[in-house]
Amino acid sequence: MALGFFDQFMSPTYIGIPLIIIALIFPCILFPTPSNRWLNNRLITLQGQFFNRFSYQIFSPLNQGGHKWALILTSLMAFLISINTLGLLPYTFTPTTQLSLNMGLAIPFWLATVIIGMRNQPTMSLGHLLPEGTPVLLIPVLIIIETISLFIRPLALGVRLTANLTAGHLLIQLIATAIAVLFPTMTSVAFLTLVILFLLTILEVAVAMIQAYVFVLLVSLYLQENI
Repeated sequence: MALGFFDQFMSPTYIGIPLIIIALIFPCILFPTPSNRWLNNRLITLQGQFFNRFSYQIFSPLNQGGHKWALILTSLMAFLISINTLGLLPYTFTPTTQLSLNMGLAIPFWLATVIIGMRNQPTMSLGHLLPEGTPVLLIPVLIIIETISLFIRPLALGVRLTANLTAGHLLIQLIATAIAVLFPTMTSVAFLTLVILFLLTILEVAVAMIQAYVFVLLVSLYLQENI
């Protein structure tokens, strides 16, 4: 039984073993692998169409060099959608509510795009720190501001994903607690609150998918600036 509203965001353990490992591995088992048959079943066909549409949407603005990232970014999208939506089920745990995990995903991807830019086109990558036509007196200030904005990107990636999912889960638990308190005394208000909870749950499913898409989209935009 949870002792507080924020206890749901604690990483669960069983006999001293962190169950977050199972929460991270289990979504990968849910995705079916294509068979060697000429015609696949409906689930695999829908999965392939989804990945093809997503890849086209993300990588159409990128040049040929950025298409090498198609596999890893598509896998990241499927991974984030899986753990975000599975965390909405009862008696489950959402790993992406942990800032440490989100930063562990955001920093390597951001750093990889920066390193690729510095290696392939160092002049253009450094040119982003100083817009063209800047007055001489503003050059030191703008370089400092652009450098800070560059290093704040992975923090924004991780915090955005953590804050949106944490807020949604917390709001759902608050409304569910209100329903349990109001049901014995104010039944009609409790049923109205239950409808709100149902609509909020649908919204949270959409938020879980959208935040996964936004995370991958921002990584692709950072990649677009450095290739």
